[in-house]
Amino acid sequence: MTTDVKLEHPANGVPEQRKKIHPHKFTMWIAIVSILMMFAGLTSAFIIKSNLVGWRTIKMPQIFWLSTAVILISSFTIQWAVRSFKLRNKVAYRTMLITTLALGVAFLFMQWAGFNEIWNEQKVHFKGVTGAGQFLYVIFGLHALHVVGGVVALIFMGAKAILPSEKRIYNAVPIELAAIYWHFVDVLWIYLLVFFIIVG
Repeated sequence: MTTDVKLEHPANGVPEQRKKIHPHKFTMWIAIVSILMMFAGLTSAFIIKSNLVGWRTIKMPQIFWLSTAVILISSFTIQWAVRSFKLRNKVAYRTMLITTLALGVAFLFMQWAGFNEIWNEQKVHFKGVTGAGQFLYVIFGLHALHVVGGVVALIFMGAKAILPSEKRIYNAVPIELAAIYWHFVDVLWIYLLVFFIIVG
């Protein structure tokens, strides 16, 4: 892990070691907080809209349970990829990275199938008196979009890991950033799933 280390010499003459968070990680956390605030606002608006006359209960598609299991497993595999990278186990790193990518793509397909069911079978469309249907698709669509962003990042990282290179730089920050982001979209989905069950 790349960290900035600063040695200080206090009055007693004993040096102290202070670690600073990597600037890229700091930026990532700021972005995560901003995204969380956005989703908090959207879900709050959905609650208000869903209480108005004209909204009805939505039944959660069963495939959402499977997609939840898939994204939880992907959190495990990307963490395994981080560990493998730090141990310089190239084979395990590539395998876990590609596995995480495949699970991410599978999650997106399952989300598509689930909301396709809501659209076609439960007849929840963008039109409606309360507008809650629009909020539903916007909220979960934005989450899917963030997962797509993570998938794109994994594609680039996977290509970089597979393609031959004359010089390998063992900097763990990129894969650590990818893992932090991936865990975030995982936790965000759990939050939205619970929200869907309680409010939807």
